[in-house]
Amino acid sequence: MHESRAVSLAIDVVSDVVCPWCFIGLRRLEEAIALWAERHPETPVTVAWHAFQLNPDLPRTGVDRKTYLEQKFGGPARAREIYARVEAAGREAGIAFDFDRIRVQPNTLQAHRLIAWASQRGRGTPLVEALFRAYFLAGQDFTDDARLADAAAEAGLERDAAIAFLASDELSEDVASDESVARQIGVQGVPFFIFDRRLAASGAQPADALLAAMEEALAGQASGTSGA
Repeated sequence: MHESRAVSLAIDVVSDVVCPWCFIGLRRLEEAIALWAERHPETPVTVAWHAFQLNPDLPRTGVDRKTYLEQKFGGPARAREIYARVEAAGREAGIAFDFDRIRVQPNTLQAHRLIAWASQRGRGTPLVEALFRAYFLAGQDFTDDARLADAAAEAGLERDAAIAFLASDELSEDVASDESVARQIGVQGVPFFIFDRRLAASGAQPADALLAAMEEALAGQASGTSGA
């Protein structure tokens, strides 16, 4: 069978840690990967995370989240309406968003640097999960490196090493390069999924849609066709 020739299926995920749809997208991707494992146990999946700052111009100290959302969406009523839809989608994905606990809208450069650092140590996905949970469920302030280091520890990384890393500028250029590439290929919103460098899907697609893209990418891999 063609599939037996495939070594693995690579999935690149472009996301931001303050994007609730990215958290939902992670859950839907996990569901798709579980279904994939049942169908293609001989073809493992690898997931790589790539940085995208929705608000790169925010100060390092962040801004008041309530004010930020009201300005972004044109008033408190509109902000509540939009986030009610996000909460409903979150419940369907098993996520109990607690937006009221979030006080600060942060600049996410430090978080993305930490994800790159964790990825080098094979802990990228566990850290992304820990960061989503810390921000959206516990309202942690990501302008505080200590809170980011707490998430690193939860993901199985050495907290003191994370603190030392965050105090440096290491991997800043890598994050900037990631963002530049994402914008060059046309990413305007996240989450954005790229399957085997062949197919792309934008938004928190349902698990069956992600699985279909994975199947199509595998078929292209087997036939030797290249992707966009």
